[in-house]
Amino acid sequence: MDLYCVMGNPVEHSRSPWIHARFAELTGQRLAYERRLLPVGAFAQGVDDFRREAAARGDAARGCNVTVPFKFDAAAIAQHTSARAALAQAVNTLRFEDDGIHADNTDGAGLVRDIERNAQVPLAGREVLLLGAGGAAAGVLGPLLEAGVARLAVANRTERRAVALVQRHAALALRQGAALEAWAQDAVPGAFDVVVNATASSLAGDAVPVAARVLREGALAIDMMYGPAAAGFMAWAQAHGAVPRDGLGMLVEQAAESFAIWRGVQPPSAQVLAELRARLASA
Repeated sequence: MDLYCVMGNPVEHSRSPWIHARFAELTGQRLAYERRLLPVGAFAQGVDDFRREAAARGDAARGCNVTVPFKFDAAAIAQHTSARAALAQAVNTLRFEDDGIHADNTDGAGLVRDIERNAQVPLAGREVLLLGAGGAAAGVLGPLLEAGVARLAVANRTERRAVALVQRHAALALRQGAALEAWAQDAVPGAFDVVVNATASSLAGDAVPVAARVLREGALAIDMMYGPAAAGFMAWAQAHGAVPRDGLGMLVEQAAESFAIWRGVQPPSAQVLAELRARLASA
């Protein structure tokens, strides 16, 4: 049996096992997918344990998804890294091959696809505000620029981290003809067509980290979290005239990209997203 998993802390809330099981069912792939809770600071050991335990059972560990707080740890253990993961310096997808560990980041592709295909908001020429400068933000900044946005502002509680992230993407922004800016969260000028919350504020139950003036009327406001964790941000967005969206679509779309990397098959993500929303609504 080919084995995959999601590694994180926390991880018990993850919908990835159901998503990948459904992808496998719909595409005729034979695999198993599980959750693995790892102690903070023990990511490399967790990967080794997963592979060793699979081999001891006569199975083959083929890859894993990586969630908070291990996306930077995953980048550090890879022997081969995709261009988009190298730019992000954060990884959410590992593939185990004979020549070593291959690392990629599918978060940005998942976010862009959810915004443009599922929410039907074209990004070309839009002004986008990205909240946060950690691993989640790093993974989506490059693909947002490549989608043709006109302006992309990164706002973080600690401005120097936003500056560092922007500097790493400056050459890409120049090639794309996009204005790329870094700000402290309380100093962001102007209003935006799309606001993406990539901070941990929702997970921690904290207040939205920016003023409502950053929202244009009818703006799309998307939180990378989903379920109860995204409720506060979505309520804030709706109360200020924006269109709220949670991160469930991004979750399914980035999972579809990972599945294609592992199995060479593109699963029907729109169908699985619709099924997952219905499943959660009836729970």
